[in-house]
Amino acid sequence: MLDREPRDEYTQPADAVRDPPRTFVDRLKYLGPSVIISATIVGSGEIILTASLGAAVGYSMLWWVLLSCWSKSILQAELARYVVLSGDTYLRALNRAPGKVPGPKKPVSWPIILGLLAFIPGFTGLGGVIGGAGQAVVLLFPGVSPVLAVGVLAVLTSALLASGSYLRLEKVMLLLVMTFTFLTLTSAGLMQNTEFATQLDDLAAGFEFTFATEFAVLALAAYGYTGVNSGEISSYSYWCVEKGYPARIGRFEDSPAWYARANGWLKVLRTDVWITLFILTLATIPFYILGAGVLHATGQQPSGNDTIVALSNMFTQTLGSWSLWVFAVGAFCILFSSSIAGVAGGARYIPDYLIELGFTSRDQLNVRYAIIRWYGALVPFIGLLLYAGFQRPVLMVTIAGSFAAIMLPVQSGLTIYLQAKRLPREVQPGFVAKWLLRATFVFQCAMALAVVYFVVL
Repeated sequence: MLDREPRDEYTQPADAVRDPPRTFVDRLKYLGPSVIISATIVGSGEIILTASLGAAVGYSMLWWVLLSCWSKSILQAELARYVVLSGDTYLRALNRAPGKVPGPKKPVSWPIILGLLAFIPGFTGLGGVIGGAGQAVVLLFPGVSPVLAVGVLAVLTSALLASGSYLRLEKVMLLLVMTFTFLTLTSAGLMQNTEFATQLDDLAAGFEFTFATEFAVLALAAYGYTGVNSGEISSYSYWCVEKGYPARIGRFEDSPAWYARANGWLKVLRTDVWITLFILTLATIPFYILGAGVLHATGQQPSGNDTIVALSNMFTQTLGSWSLWVFAVGAFCILFSSSIAGVAGGARYIPDYLIELGFTSRDQLNVRYAIIRWYGALVPFIGLLLYAGFQRPVLMVTIAGSFAAIMLPVQSGLTIYLQAKRLPREVQPGFVAKWLLRATFVFQCAMALAVVYFVVL
């Protein structure tokens, strides 16, 4: 059960307890993590991997894309449930896993080490995402070098994140999320008035549950990076902390008041997760349909430094050359917002790693925020350097997506363990949610093994 460790002022500051909102309309006032996580989710996986998968296999794997969107939201919700109720951060939760290994200062759980290793492909994915955003800028300004465009975006990202402000980030992400969702839906709708229009037979073919093994690596990477990937699931828990959900619930008390407060704020959390799922579905499926309906039909496969140019054909070949700017603006909003939110999420891990590894203590709140600011200011330039070295966004994002698929069963298995061992029965998930999470764990284990087989071996 939840124990009484020293208070963590980051997750549960003193005197922050608040009663939950009572109506659905009032709950909407406390949403926000969904906006940031949607900006991260609807990005590289959708515009690069999902469209590329559609270009490769046509409509036949529409079922796979929907599965990728929907199957991980239960993990997002249940891991966040544990975090907001326990007051643990994500990495504090990882360090509660059984099985310790030697660390630099003290023993740590093995998922902590695995999470540190995940930063390497994560940086590669960042380079692919910010590189794609730079290529979108080049579509609007053809004379600009892609590397120079990415350099400018790295400077802008650094300047925005140097403050470490959650509220500023939330406002920027809201604007970008609304823009790219509107443009994506509009473009997919306009495609229906062209020769590339999607027919009912096309959609039916997408539910024949075929799997193109010749494109298994791309499909597995799309599963790992489309919808909420492992990095976004973990960073979502930090946005819930900074929005104040665990602070308003307060430290555990075995009392009717605490249980009522906890269940009330869990309703807010569930509403936030449902909004995430709604937004990512609206923004993901149109890209797959555009890739399958246009690029596959014309025999095009995005790759290399011309990835975004090739993807722009989804618009220009259906709507005319005038629509290039529509695609460029939409692609920029999607990929740049994903870059910003991805770096901001990564910044939240570093202080926790230092705490769990024994280099600093949990009560040094000023150190935590200083690290978050410095990480946000410096890491965009790592993405710039990696893009300058690779200049192949599809490959870079595929590397990150493959590792993300391996991390998913670690997260779902640990969530099942921590909920059973540490959460009071009154606030554990219901029967349906428990079994959905267990089924998700089994499926994600199979996906991780497939990644090892097709990618590593």
